[in-house]
Amino acid sequence: MRARDKAAVSALRATLATLENAEAVPLDESAPRAAALEASPVGAGATEAARRELSERETVDLVRAEAAERLEAAARLTAPAHADRAERLRAEAAVLLRFLDGAEGTARSA
Repeated sequence: MRARDKAAVSALRATLATLENAEAVPLDESAPRAAALEASPVGAGATEAARRELSERETVDLVRAEAAERLEAAARLTAPAHADRAERLRAEAAVLLRFLDGAEGTARSA
């Protein structure tokens, strides 16, 4: 990664954002949206919501979906003018799949 592999950096950043979004807790629609100021939570972290924890399977599925999304987008880019973008998407997908292969191999041997 020190060589600044742009495809790897892009793929990993986007996938980390996807994982963080998946950990977000959905809003409770029945909860009141506004209240009196004096009823507001006070103190450090008082407004923080607990995040869900993704299982290993959910994480693998999300990363696999990110790779598949890139491969599908690359397949749709058939015009010669988009060849560079398609190749970059394929490279990003390869990074994610290589990461999964390494992670699954480690999990099997443990």
